[in-house]
Amino acid sequence: MLELNFKTFGQGDPIVILHGLFGMLDNWQAVGRKLAEDYTVYLVDQRNHGRSPHHENMDYASMAEDLLYFMESQWMFKAHIIGHSMGGKTAMEFSLAHPDMVDKLVVVDIAPKVYPGGHQEIFEALQSVNLAQVKERSEVYEQLKERIDDYGVLQFLLKNLSRNKKGGYEWKMNLPVLFSNYQNMLDAIESNGLFDGPALFIRGDKSNYILEEDFPLLESLFPNASVETISGAGHWVHAERPEELLKLIRAFLEE
Repeated sequence: MLELNFKTFGQGDPIVILHGLFGMLDNWQAVGRKLAEDYTVYLVDQRNHGRSPHHENMDYASMAEDLLYFMESQWMFKAHIIGHSMGGKTAMEFSLAHPDMVDKLVVVDIAPKVYPGGHQEIFEALQSVNLAQVKERSEVYEQLKERIDDYGVLQFLLKNLSRNKKGGYEWKMNLPVLFSNYQNMLDAIESNGLFDGPALFIRGDKSNYILEEDFPLLESLFPNASVETISGAGHWVHAERPEELLKLIRAFLEE
C-alpha cells in the first residue's frame, strides 16, 4: 500500500473522491469544492497518477488497499466514496472488501464488468511524444493533436504534463506501468460478498459504459443500488454536466 497524495477542504461528514485513468485529483476540484460546502472532501491521486507514488503493481486490489491505508492514516473509519471510471472500480472493490467503512457509494459511469480496450489511440499518442526533445508545452499539444482530434481529451491529457528539475517536461502519470497493466484496468470487479449499503450508479446518456443489460450484475453485488442517467453527458459526466451530477449526488447523500 502506498501513501497517496491528496487535497482536502470543507467540514462535515467525509467524502473521498477517486478519479479515472490518466486523471488526477484536480479533475474533480470544481465538484469537490461545491460538496465541501456541507462535507469534508478528500480528493485523492491514485497510484501511478498525479503526485502519488509510482509502483509497478497496478490492479484494483492494490488500489483498494491504498484507499484503506489512506483512510486509516486520516483517522477516517467510515466515509462516502465517489469514484469515476477506473476510480469507480476502485470504489467498488473497496466497498466489497470493506463494507463497514463505506457509508454511501457513488459510482460514475462504470460497471463492475470486463471492458474491451478503448484507450489504444491515447496510449499510442502519449508514447509518440519524445519529451526529451520538447522545449515548449505547445509542442506536446501539436504532437498529440496529430493523433487525437477531441479537444476536451487533449486538454485532459495535457494536465499530466509537468516541468522536471532539469527544466524539461515529464508526465506526472507512470505511463509505462499504466500501459503494461492496462488489462488489469479493464478487469471485472468480482467478490463472493456484497455491499448492501446505499449505492448510486450515475451514467451519461451518450456513454455506453453502463448498459441496461448490466443492471442484474450491479444488483447482484450492490443489492441497494439505483441507477440515474444524466442527459447530454458522455463518459466525463463531471466535466460535461457538473450541476446535474451535483444535484444527484447531494440528493442521494441527504436521503
